[in-house]
Amino acid sequence: MQADPFTGRPTRVRGSRLPGADEQTALQHDHERGLETLARLRAAAEGVGFGTDPDDDLVLSAEDGLSLLAGADALWSELDAALGAFRAWVPLVSLGQFGFPEDAEDPFGEGSTRLRRIGSGVEASAFQAEDGSIYKFFLPREGGRIGGSFTFVRDGHEVAFRAEASLGSYRALFEKLHLILSLGGMPTEVVGLTPEGVLVVKQTAGERLPENLDTSALLPAGLIPIPSRFLRAQRDHPRLWFQGGAPWLVADLHAKNLVRAADGSLRVIDLLAAPMPRRQFAGEPLLASWLDRVARDPQAGLLEAVPDDEL
Repeated sequence: MQADPFTGRPTRVRGSRLPGADEQTALQHDHERGLETLARLRAAAEGVGFGTDPDDDLVLSAEDGLSLLAGADALWSELDAALGAFRAWVPLVSLGQFGFPEDAEDPFGEGSTRLRRIGSGVEASAFQAEDGSIYKFFLPREGGRIGGSFTFVRDGHEVAFRAEASLGSYRALFEKLHLILSLGGMPTEVVGLTPEGVLVVKQTAGERLPENLDTSALLPAGLIPIPSRFLRAQRDHPRLWFQGGAPWLVADLHAKNLVRAADGSLRVIDLLAAPMPRRQFAGEPLLASWLDRVARDPQAGLLEAVPDDEL
């Protein structure tokens, strides 16, 4: 495995070259194991009364700060070990490693001596390295938030629920990166986290699509249309996806968030997503029933089929 030119850590992503099937599977496993370390870290933090919402202080914790408390008791020892496991997946890095002026008030505005800016969005700024690899820098927002998510609001009139875009968390952002891979999207790996809270992500490069292209017929296989009477979202092409058996709302799959890979396939590079709150949906029997049925059969209709002899 090659080394990343900025961090020296092993990397499976380089330029527009698509990693082989085994490498892509390994990338997916990396994300799954990483999410497990985050879950362990959250549980350990809750055990000592450490706040986990928002989770910025948690993921930015320094190992040396906790090591002093590790010998206090078993709970603090577990938190120290959990942070070490998480940090092995998400190491602390500096903006200076990527060519940004660390003492500048707006380092991204001033630019990098080692990366070329290719775009900026609400959540992140994207840059390209000499080898073609894409580096995305997700910027922390107010209140310890980062990235985006959805909040589900009960409507009860034309539609049961509305999904409103909202600020996200580090956990939601890591889950989104995992979803991109699960949908067969562009190979994506976590590079690190800066002391300022910027999450750095590396992604295989692809060819951009025409900006106004209708992607409704080009979405990844396995995404399930959601009946409009159940839910409407503020973002393009809202779809249902089951991740680990749990339902997720996946949206924002417009032309800017898909690219053509080196093998000619269309692949997702970004999206907006959130787990669908089954407990909140319990008050809508038709919606709850549909989610249960579509989990077993993606072609399940709006209403449950009734045998002819019961009509």
